[in-house]
Amino acid sequence: MVSFECDYVAGAHPAILKSLIETNFENLPGYGDDHYSERAKAKIREACGREDADVELLVGGTQTNMTVISTMLKDYEGVIAPDSGHISVHEAGAIEYSGHKVIALPEKYGKIQAESLRECLKGFWENPTHPHMVFPGMVYLSFPTEYGTLYTLDELKEISGICKEYDIYLYIDGARLGYGIMSDDTDVTLKDIADLADVFYIGGTKVGALCGEAVVFTGGCKPDRFMTLVKQRCALLAKGRLLGVQFDTLFTDDLYFKISRHAIEMAARLKEIIRSKGWEIYYETPTNQQFILMDDAQMEALGKVVRYDIWDKYDEKRSIVRLVTSWSTRKEDLDALESVIS
Repeated sequence: MVSFECDYVAGAHPAILKSLIETNFENLPGYGDDHYSERAKAKIREACGREDADVELLVGGTQTNMTVISTMLKDYEGVIAPDSGHISVHEAGAIEYSGHKVIALPEKYGKIQAESLRECLKGFWENPTHPHMVFPGMVYLSFPTEYGTLYTLDELKEISGICKEYDIYLYIDGARLGYGIMSDDTDVTLKDIADLADVFYIGGTKVGALCGEAVVFTGGCKPDRFMTLVKQRCALLAKGRLLGVQFDTLFTDDLYFKISRHAIEMAARLKEIIRSKGWEIYYETPTNQQFILMDDAQMEALGKVVRYDIWDKYDEKRSIVRLVTSWSTRKEDLDALESVIS
């Protein structure tokens, strides 16, 4: 069986495993105070073009989203997100569990529209009863989106401008950030993300690491005593070296960008295979996630060789199937997929 189920089916890139083995017996301070973590943060600041940024290494995506959002928002504030956003659907209510409401907006291809955001904020402040309501304190979006789609640079600039106008934070979930910025169809760079977002994270879990996400705060907006707040939320890793060594490796010799590009190239081949066999693409995205309409017979045949994700039910006869490439996808995996498609 080969797997196109998600982008973290494999363990870690061999270069990361090699670095972990080579540093295994070094005696290092805990909680991210080791020199590998400091070196990784310096490399990330350089890649972002923001020497003034604060970089923190956390253990996983849900922990990162909950920690960042709950520490940056005031008690009476909530976070605006697309109704298909990860924090809206697939994080088990972690944000609400922290005491902050997710204010869901309708999305278009996974994206918040600037006009909808402005209408939401304008409507809130013009409502005379707004002191009795949850105040919007942040906008959450992901790059790429849950549907593998991408915001353009102009779209991000417009959303960022609205956030500044209303004095609220813009937070970008970058769980798959590498796959977004290395797409052929984007005009957004890592430096653009760093310039436009108040806080974002660079995903490692889905882009070659065993685990870990690098949170980047720009403009001095990192909450005071952030490490203590992270520990309160059970997201602080005692052996912080695990994160430091991994991100130090990912940001050496452009490894993060090279392996992200590999996933995009594998996705392009995946789309060629799907088109050649006449399958109907529900969402043709410019990144590593592809969404296909399949009937039960097609799904049964595919399932004999390939693990995949059923995204949603489309109608009585068909489902939306998601196939995902990653840094670890091999040409042999695509060949196996092509052999089973009739």
